[in-house]
Amino acid sequence: MIESLSTPHGDLSLPAFLPDATRGVVRSVDANDVRSAGIRALMVNTLHLSSQPGTSIVKEAGGIHRFAGWDGPVASDSGGFQVLSMTAGGPRGVTVSRKGLSYKLEGQSKKRLLTPDRCIQYQVQLGADLLFCLDHCPPAGADQAAHRESVDHTVSWARQCKEALEKRYPISDVRYPKSEEQQHRQLPAADRPPLLFAVVQGGDDQGLRAECAERLLELGFDGFGFGGWPIADDGGLVDAVGQVSDLLPDDVPLHGLGIGKPENVQAAWEMGYHTFDCTLPTRDARQGRLYLSTSRSLTSEYEYLYIEKERFNRDQGPVDENCDCAACSRYTRAYLHHLFCIGEPAGARLATIHNLRFYARLMDALASRSGT
Repeated sequence: MIESLSTPHGDLSLPAFLPDATRGVVRSVDANDVRSAGIRALMVNTLHLSSQPGTSIVKEAGGIHRFAGWDGPVASDSGGFQVLSMTAGGPRGVTVSRKGLSYKLEGQSKKRLLTPDRCIQYQVQLGADLLFCLDHCPPAGADQAAHRESVDHTVSWARQCKEALEKRYPISDVRYPKSEEQQHRQLPAADRPPLLFAVVQGGDDQGLRAECAERLLELGFDGFGFGGWPIADDGGLVDAVGQVSDLLPDDVPLHGLGIGKPENVQAAWEMGYHTFDCTLPTRDARQGRLYLSTSRSLTSEYEYLYIEKERFNRDQGPVDENCDCAACSRYTRAYLHHLFCIGEPAGARLATIHNLRFYARLMDALASRSGT
């Protein structure tokens, strides 16, 4: 059982949920709010930050930690998934080749090319602690041929990403697997290069998933992420989430990209995943959907509280009597209801702090269960 992940900005206790600070900010809150909620690490997005304000500007500001006022670990998504899903024209507006991903952003006339080397360059300029290799994520419902191409591109790009990082850092001491000698002469945390995670693709084809995992293990990385679409039509996890965990060694960190519903986080953690990121809790908060724990010994059991409903306009109780966040310890449901009704941004801020605190408490509960 892996209990922590060592990064240049400190050890990250596991399991850990990383809220998406896509553009360098968790929407509606600042770094102090996030920290006060008990969140220990963030996930930023390479595509968005390379577009605005530009990764070179973030570097000039002292890196993403100083730029965003955050002193804990930061992971950076490669941006590949966003290229394929969010750029002008969606997947049809993207050209995928052995070189990388060619795309055009909304409102721009020229196409850009995201290569493995450029992907690493952007993430190094950001100064993130945990980098993700560029991977090829086919659209939902893609056929076997598309997944075959995806695996080949993903492995090739992962190799190039590793080579690109090795050009910038003397990273032989931190690659997986480590020899006993390397473990004894590991660099101090502040002097270490960022960790590099590869992404396992293959769709629902068990053979392709196994091949992708095996080829990536041969290359050697600090950890791995689940690639593709983790959520089934019924809202639960697809079978491939568990298969990827089974394919990888128990002592290698595993990240659940896009796994965010509390029950799915717990299920994935029980399968062997260690870290997770998703926009769900903060997006829900801004829409007035708060997570209400059903017991003090928090697991993934919860219910939703829709704070804008009229029945809360006179409710003088806390949002959640089991929660110790700033919203629950100082304000009432009636007050948060009022803030949402008048469109006051403080309502979204307090709701976001509460939902983040719920996830931090969930991580602590899962960690305590693993220690029993």
